[in-house]
Amino acid sequence: MHIIASDLGAIVKRARLNKDITQEKLAEKAGVGLRHIMAIENEGSYPSYEVLYKLVRELNISTEEIFFPENNIDDPELDYLIRLLKRLRSLGRSADRDIRLMTELAKTMLDDAEES
Repeated sequence: MHIIASDLGAIVKRARLNKDITQEKLAEKAGVGLRHIMAIENEGSYPSYEVLYKLVRELNISTEEIFFPENNIDDPELDYLIRLLKRLRSLGRSADRDIRLMTELAKTMLDDAEES
């Protein structure tokens, strides 16, 4: 597995605390023992696919956060912009031109910033 186990444990723990769920309750929901959840969160243990699936679903963890942590966005404004673009994309073909225009605008802005 390419993700770092301690990162996975931190992600699970953060999501669990954000949802205000105890380790005991999470273990019950995932169908594993308390010790297994503790090992994932604190000792770098990897869960099986089945347990990972249950954890992701129960804690509403983005799979992006687990498998592409480098894409994690800690900037609320950037996150909002991305959500707006995704909503625009969901409108279908009529939005394709707008997405292309915004992409070109972003490229131009980046080029200008890099030249400065």
